[in-house]
Amino acid sequence: MVLVKRTRTWADTDSAATCDQNQEKTDDTHVPNTKIEDKIPKSKAYKSRPLYVTGKFLFPLGLLLGTALALAVIEPKDIQDIHAHVSVFMDQYNHYFPDLPGFDLTRVEAEWSRFRNSIPEIWKFNNDGREFQVGDAMKARGLSATHPVILIPGVISTGLESWSTSPDYRAFFREKLWGGFNMISQVTFNKEKWISAMMLDPVTGLDPPNVKIRAAEGIDAASSFVQGYWIWSKIVENLAVVNYDTNNLYLAPYDWRLSYYNLEERDGYFSRLKTTIESLKRRQCRKVVIAAHSMGSTCLAVQVLLYFFKWVESPLHGGGGPRWVENHIEAYISIAGTHLGVAKAMSAFLSGEMKDTVQMNPAGAYVLERFFSRKERQDLFRSWAGSASMWIKGGNAIWGNDTHAPDDQLDAAHTHGELIAFKQAQEVSLTAHPKMTAEQAGTWILEQTPSTFQKMIATNYSFGLERDETVLEKNNLDPTKWTNPLEVRLPNAPSMKLYCVYGHGKETERSYWYRRGDHSRDDITQDDVEQVCRDSSSSNCVDNHKLFNISSAKQTCIDATFTNDTMIPKVRNGIKMGEGDGTVSLLSLGAMCAEGWKRPRWNPGGIKIVTVELPHQPIASIPRGGANTSDHVDILGSTGLNEIILKVATGVGHEITENYVSNIREYAKKIEWD
Repeated sequence: MVLVKRTRTWADTDSAATCDQNQEKTDDTHVPNTKIEDKIPKSKAYKSRPLYVTGKFLFPLGLLLGTALALAVIEPKDIQDIHAHVSVFMDQYNHYFPDLPGFDLTRVEAEWSRFRNSIPEIWKFNNDGREFQVGDAMKARGLSATHPVILIPGVISTGLESWSTSPDYRAFFREKLWGGFNMISQVTFNKEKWISAMMLDPVTGLDPPNVKIRAAEGIDAASSFVQGYWIWSKIVENLAVVNYDTNNLYLAPYDWRLSYYNLEERDGYFSRLKTTIESLKRRQCRKVVIAAHSMGSTCLAVQVLLYFFKWVESPLHGGGGPRWVENHIEAYISIAGTHLGVAKAMSAFLSGEMKDTVQMNPAGAYVLERFFSRKERQDLFRSWAGSASMWIKGGNAIWGNDTHAPDDQLDAAHTHGELIAFKQAQEVSLTAHPKMTAEQAGTWILEQTPSTFQKMIATNYSFGLERDETVLEKNNLDPTKWTNPLEVRLPNAPSMKLYCVYGHGKETERSYWYRRGDHSRDDITQDDVEQVCRDSSSSNCVDNHKLFNISSAKQTCIDATFTNDTMIPKVRNGIKMGEGDGTVSLLSLGAMCAEGWKRPRWNPGGIKIVTVELPHQPIASIPRGGANTSDHVDILGSTGLNEIILKVATGVGHEITENYVSNIREYAKKIEWD
């Protein structure tokens, strides 16, 4: 028997390895006739295994960690609840489960509480009381609920549950497929079925046949992602202290996978939101305060509200008329709003990657790619039409060109205006644009996607910058423009206040070094190109694979091997870092607030814009950063944000003053607004 070395094929290569440029391809060669036993020392692998990788060590360790985790979240009263549930289950099978002795657990609960209070903050997973402190301070001032409040969660924050009754998906019925530990269980043990349920039909943008996924309802729909990982719960708790409840507080969950058109067409989301606001104002006799957050990685909540403002005023849609917002909305609080999109959306649509995936340690990256490959993530992103609203907006005028960008640092070796660049010299021959600006990258990325994705983008979104006020007025009737603040105006609501609250001080991905990898059969096929360019006489028909001289069979990925912390800007695993809140670039967070919406062109009613930047000052010993964090998601639990929301809700929003800790005003003045 001989060993034969053969060339790697696309089937042998996982998505983590396909972009390894150091991998050399060779022709089939024969290894000299050698017995396997001579090449592999007998039992060497087993004799040399350290104790800490054996089952004898890992199994007891798992038991210990599981017990510690259970002790961190369980309460004494839970023991009785568990017993009751087990008893009911056993009774169904005619088995007797003995009753617990009638012990008095009062003393146990008191000791347990004392023990829990002595646990260091870093080990606590449940509430510790800090989240109520802002509410207590406001209540001590005599402040109470004044305006009804509506909370709009960001993309992926809303839990999604299955209403499918077909045999293939009946096991999921009324189970959360997004959010909660059930999602983790399904992704781990039933990944293919979970993906098929969560992926939308690429043509209709709706549920595929026999699948029905809907947004969870109620405040719990976005209070926590999983047990112990809060999202809106701290804000809800503080609001409750000043007399908010389900009568004057409403969380408006939605299926963030859908395009905005389908969100109304399938779920009637905007109609229900309009009715809810009108009902709250009528019953409470006060205009409504809306707080919308853009989640760690997206911009849907803010874009949903901008879209809603135009939808509700349009005579062809909501029919509320041009005074509806003025008559119903007291204030709009944009929390970490990604008004102009996020760079990570571009990399996610192109290669299924972002900072969170490429900066994993090698073991984690290997497990991720083997278990949930980049191709699978890429297909999911592209099927979720709602996520396309994260596409960066404004082109080179906002994000810079090949010589400079508004947020470039002094002495920068490379400009962020090059959104995507190929580092290796040999890559130049692969594309006519080895260094691509936002506009070039947008065109190039779009042409790497299937025709169904291209059509979805064209019929739902627009990412330009409109300076002509006549055209801006006409865009009030064009739904494709309504998610882009550069192509539509704010409502004519002079009494409404707009608060832009976001964090600053955490390194954020801003632009990328890419490289070309091995051939893959999974990339866009020639059939897709033919579907786009079937009518060759059309002036809009351009085969960009030929235009950019790109092989559609080549994979593209972030050059994770390139790191340089001494360069300006810093490069970490192929990602050029910039300013922001850890997820969203500073330009997207603050440019419209500091400059764009200060101009009558985009703010004809003269809405008062108040910008509050919160410095990122996390406490290292607390996993989520504590009271002074301003991370994109964790800001929802910060003291600064909670104070702002409660002040606006209780009628003292005039106490809020602008606060800048970054150079956003200087950066915004460098943008080509005119």
